[in-house]
Amino acid sequence: MYQNGWLAFELNILRRLRFSSVAIPLSWEPYLGLYLKRWKIQVTANHTLQSSLVKAQALIENNSNVLSEEEVEVVLEDAYVPYYQLNNHALRKWFGETDAWWFDNVRRNIEKLETNFSKSIAFYIAMQVGDYALSFSEETRHLRQPLSKVFKRLWVRHPAPVENEKRNFCQFKSPNDFIAEHKRDLDFVPDLMFLRLPPLRNVDIVKSLGWKAWREEWLRQADNFWHELELSYNNKLTAKAETKSQYLKLIEDFLQTASHVEKWAISFVEDGITSTQELIETIGRVRKVETVYTKDFSELTGKKAVIITA
Repeated sequence: MYQNGWLAFELNILRRLRFSSVAIPLSWEPYLGLYLKRWKIQVTANHTLQSSLVKAQALIENNSNVLSEEEVEVVLEDAYVPYYQLNNHALRKWFGETDAWWFDNVRRNIEKLETNFSKSIAFYIAMQVGDYALSFSEETRHLRQPLSKVFKRLWVRHPAPVENEKRNFCQFKSPNDFIAEHKRDLDFVPDLMFLRLPPLRNVDIVKSLGWKAWREEWLRQADNFWHELELSYNNKLTAKAETKSQYLKLIEDFLQTASHVEKWAISFVEDGITSTQELIETIGRVRKVETVYTKDFSELTGKKAVIITA
């Protein structure tokens, strides 16, 4: 739904704006940045999860590198062969023993690749394999293909790198630190900030991620980092908020930090908790709101997509 619905809406609105560079302070998937690269836009994107960062490095930061057939063979070498013990015991929370060994070995093999872009592409494809494996129930498990075969199929279908003749870069920081850094970097102040607001979150990050948390635990090779990660979000845009007023204050504080960027496009999903009018008032305390665009997806999801420019 995100790719076919919200992404199309966001791109439709962005086509109406004039900009040659964009900062995306909070990105979970790389698809928007990839499309903007096709428009020859310079893209900088920030991520608060390492699993999101490596995806963006593969598709946004990478302009020309591909994963070779020889590198695929390195990644899949002895993928199903068990060692003395799993390096990452957290995998057994998500996968059966055979699959856990596959992901453990593939994670180890990816580190043998020579370039960071090759590693990022391989990480991305392997995470797609994991999503594929977790999509089956006990009743449909017999329909599943061997994971190494799935990896090769996804490798063949992996998007070709987009050369936009610009230096694009991706970072792993809080969104507040990311946008503040642009203020200090006189060599690159973007024309536009595109901010996709996170929903109000009143549960721990691992609970909010649900089954997608497996990607982060696989990549970090452990599951003991969640508390520290949560603490790093404190008082930042991605922090847990118990009330709507706390959530809106986090947004306002972030926008104050981003006041040096000339144009803003703020994407928001109205889900019945925070209204568009409340968000307009919050933005208006920092900068004059120019235009509000909406797209109703209520028949499919019960939600409405909103983009506010300022």
